[in-house]
Amino acid sequence: MLSWIVFIPILGMALVLLLPDSKRDAMRWTAAVVTGIQVVLAGIIYMSFDQAKTGINNIESLQFVEHFNWITVDAVPWVGKVNIDYFLGLDGLSILMVILTALIAFVGVISSWNIKKMVKGYFALYLLLITGIMGVFVALDFFLFFIFWEVMLLPMYFLIGIWGGPQREYAAIKFFLYTFVGGILMLLTMLALYFSVAHTDPVTGESVHTFNILHMMNPENFVDGGLLSGWDTTWRYVAWMALFINFAIKIPVFPFHTWLPDAHVQAPTPISVILAGVLLKLGAYGLLRINFPILPDATLYFGYFMAILGMISIIYGALCAMAQEDFKKLIAYSSISHMGIVILGIAAFNTQGMVGGVLQMFNHGIITAVLFLSVGVLYDRAHTRGLNDFGGMANQMPRYTGIAMIGMFAAMGLPGLNGFVSELFSFLGAFETYRWITIISVTGIIITAAYILWTIQRIYLGEVPDRWKELKDLTLREYISLVPLIILIILLGIYPSLAIDLINSSLSGLVELISAGGV
Repeated sequence: MLSWIVFIPILGMALVLLLPDSKRDAMRWTAAVVTGIQVVLAGIIYMSFDQAKTGINNIESLQFVEHFNWITVDAVPWVGKVNIDYFLGLDGLSILMVILTALIAFVGVISSWNIKKMVKGYFALYLLLITGIMGVFVALDFFLFFIFWEVMLLPMYFLIGIWGGPQREYAAIKFFLYTFVGGILMLLTMLALYFSVAHTDPVTGESVHTFNILHMMNPENFVDGGLLSGWDTTWRYVAWMALFINFAIKIPVFPFHTWLPDAHVQAPTPISVILAGVLLKLGAYGLLRINFPILPDATLYFGYFMAILGMISIIYGALCAMAQEDFKKLIAYSSISHMGIVILGIAAFNTQGMVGGVLQMFNHGIITAVLFLSVGVLYDRAHTRGLNDFGGMANQMPRYTGIAMIGMFAAMGLPGLNGFVSELFSFLGAFETYRWITIISVTGIIITAAYILWTIQRIYLGEVPDRWKELKDLTLREYISLVPLIILIILLGIYPSLAIDLINSSLSGLVELISAGGV
């Protein structure tokens, strides 16, 4: 099941590349069918998922497991036997991210229908990107995790650099350099962990080093004399920080955020949807999958550090959003603010905060997809994103305005919509651990309400300028991409247990693992 949902976009990419250049519609439909199959598989996984399974650091806590030896090299000088596994699995930490990726990938294809430049290359790279993202969320071998992580880099670089706006080359190279530097830090730490962890081979009985993430979570597998062996050591703190910088770049957390506004503004609308809807979640997921359970002592040590960075991101991102005159850039900075809530929630190290943080990752992915698609609807018709260029869209495009309003109110955290639930749990958990940091962070909600209401006033209220009186309301294709997301926003706002029940047990296990210091 997991191999299919990860690699079926590669099959779609091969089909797209085999089609003649003139068959553009066939390429679009191929991508739509492939990502549609992913949505169906995600639905089957959701229906089959056992919510009662607990824990996060043992094979019994995983579902849909696929595990076999992938690469074996005997007697490498200075290294010994090298074992790399093909190890995929799903638990409460990753299931929401798999569902989110499948849904946003399909929506992204529907919103890519108007792409006319180099259609074959666009959809081939798009499908490769989806494979990389989905692979990260299900990989449980660190080497495999790293490969999927790096696979995402080149498709996104070209999707921004070729199909982006006027400054696309600058935005693409900035994204590439930030992410590439972070990847180097993760590679070095991965190697340090590999040589510090060994487990007993069940067949030969010999002790072999491993990239298996579950083995790395077990403190008994850290070998004597390993660089990262021994609790609360300087090198473990260094390793944690190296991994944190890599994941913080992807989230992005202040001060590693500067690539994001440029990338969002220059990227085409569907890639902005993927970037904000899914790609940013990879950083927070990496912290929860790698940093927290493998280096729990260092995680506890840096708790206040994470909480403070989350607070700064919440307030700084909201203030920057308020200062923007470009609709897309405003949403980009709002993403920094909302992902700051994720960091604050998971840094609380309690179940409420963790559940709020992971739920915020999912909810923000849905909300920000609606917001970027809303920008795309206006830009396709008016060819401008200036907030001061519009007015009265509620009169001219009432159905579009209604859908956009729901997305904006959800981003504002209005009760009854999904954003409220995840923000509430994040702040509740954080308040228990970091009272004053949380009190200061909550002011970000006030700023968020201010810039969203101001945006609504400038774009949707008032009189329609004469030049926009011919604008048409939503098309069928735009309804198909937006309505499912709106349904989820309302459904999870009214009945959030649909998502919370999936993640609660696994996150409680992660909290116990951290609290026990990994012992």
